[in-house]
Amino acid sequence: MQTALILFAIQGLIGAFDNLWHHEITEKLSSKPNARGELILHTIREFIYAVIFVGIAWFAWNGWWAILLMTLMAIEVVVTLWDFVIEDQTRKLPGFERILHTLLAINFGAILAFFLPVAVTWSAAETALTVVNYGPLSWTMTAYGVGVFGWALYDLWVVVRLSLPEWKRNPVLPGHKQEPLNVLVTGATGFVGKVLVRALIARGDKPLVLARNPAKAVYLFGPHAEVIEELDKIPTGRKIDAVINLAGEPLLGGLWTKRRKEKLIASRVETTQGLIALLRRLEQKPEVLINGSAVGYYGRRDDELLRENAKPQDIFTSRLCVEWEQTAKQAEALGLRVCLLRIGLVFGRGGGAFPQLARPIKLGLGAIMGHGRQWMSWIHLQDLVGLILFVIDRKDVAGPINATAPVPVTNEDFTRKLARQARRPVFLRVPAFVLRTLLGELSDLFIAGQRVVPQRAEGYGYRFRWPDLEAALPNLMGSDVSSFEQGPEEDICWVYYDDACEICAGEIGHYRREALQQGLGIAFHGLSSGERALAGYGLSEADAKRRLYVYDGDGRLVSGIDAMAAIWARIPRYRWAARLVRRPVLHGAAELLYDAVAVPMLMLWNACRGRRNSGAGRKVIHG
Repeated sequence: MQTALILFAIQGLIGAFDNLWHHEITEKLSSKPNARGELILHTIREFIYAVIFVGIAWFAWNGWWAILLMTLMAIEVVVTLWDFVIEDQTRKLPGFERILHTLLAINFGAILAFFLPVAVTWSAAETALTVVNYGPLSWTMTAYGVGVFGWALYDLWVVVRLSLPEWKRNPVLPGHKQEPLNVLVTGATGFVGKVLVRALIARGDKPLVLARNPAKAVYLFGPHAEVIEELDKIPTGRKIDAVINLAGEPLLGGLWTKRRKEKLIASRVETTQGLIALLRRLEQKPEVLINGSAVGYYGRRDDELLRENAKPQDIFTSRLCVEWEQTAKQAEALGLRVCLLRIGLVFGRGGGAFPQLARPIKLGLGAIMGHGRQWMSWIHLQDLVGLILFVIDRKDVAGPINATAPVPVTNEDFTRKLARQARRPVFLRVPAFVLRTLLGELSDLFIAGQRVVPQRAEGYGYRFRWPDLEAALPNLMGSDVSSFEQGPEEDICWVYYDDACEICAGEIGHYRREALQQGLGIAFHGLSSGERALAGYGLSEADAKRRLYVYDGDGRLVSGIDAMAAIWARIPRYRWAARLVRRPVLHGAAELLYDAVAVPMLMLWNACRGRRNSGAGRKVIHG
């Protein structure tokens, strides 16, 4: 049995690495709506493994319990084979992932060879769960079981979240302009791009989104943006006023091998070349091309203060940005105004560099990289999007522009300020030679910095909302920064709910009475009146029946558990619940309960109630 447990442990290790590296880091399945079927299978398999790992660690499954255990293992085999088929149909598996899958299959075969005789012996005994103890192996398997159970909950949360499009979960209200701009955006489904597209929609422009994964773009933007998969499909007579190029493979997607470097350059240069080809054949040229490069253009510069006139170096990050910018500058010959944004580390919640840098610090594992004196040139997500919109509108802005906050920080200063904000100690340092040994040239992102200042942006008159890190940290650690919609003039909370649902009407009625008694600024609208207001967001009556929506004083329409939290935050006696449910882990759990339990039960209850009412109506008619 101990051999079988060791093989189970090996299976858990390989599976965990495959999940983390391929499914989450490289493929990012949790952000792909078309991966929902695959993630459902992963969730089922992970729950099965959680039961198996903990179950065999502490119990002998005698009699019919052994049959149940083997049934679970048979289901796992079927689910895994089904998963392999779906993976081959929906995405191209890299060679390394195929190798891991082969190793998992071989190891599972070995597990069966050693475990089946044990299971047969168990099945012959009297039905009972008998306590056993295999020492460290039992505790190891328990740790695996707890870990895989947590991952199963995470995958379940992702599956439920992907079942509702993001544009319905966090709606955006299209603005109205007398002359809206038609804006082509590449990289629109990335961390910066998706916020930028929402900002364009909110101010009344018409985004045209180029997406390698159209399903993801539709999931994010719905009817508010036009989605295309290839630039060649844009007709020559199409009117495009501005082009924003943010496409490119993430720099942190793997070690910078020769092949990886070629892929990083190609992902940027080839997309930009495609844009230049499009611009050449368009009958009416856009006014501006904004190309999102990076401060890596300047290379390794120690304490040198870098303005836009600083020169690049002969290292990879510089060559990458130089080739990218030179390709974009070809649009100048076509009469376009070309703006080359050299973007620093983008800090925002929900993606980008900040959560990855903050997570170890919040866990008390914050570490200073190298000597810590290397500079970090950063920019708040809101300021980056605001600067892009500023560049679109200002006809006199062209050439290179440093998209960084006016006050850069050193790595040590950043780490200590973030640790103070999180109320955590910092006592670790990671020597530079360790990072260089482990990461090679990729370590430049952590131990080689640039002290970049936005001289031209400030010279043109752009006012940074978050000019220094100290002011930005409370925002980054606390409130959501994803919205650029304008808020209402009065500080009032508008609640839209299905008043035809007796349970919903009863719950919301309680909050209505609280609001009336205390004179709170909360307005309640049933479906009959609320649906008209929600229609402006592209939401239908079915959406209003399925979810609670609240238009809060910060100018956002939120739904689901966020809508409940918005109501609670307005009522003094429930503010504790709003604070509690907005905690990161608890927020995910509350979302899962709302979407996977509360909503389906209410929908089922209302459907059954509707059938009963219609049946009663028929009896009355026949009577």
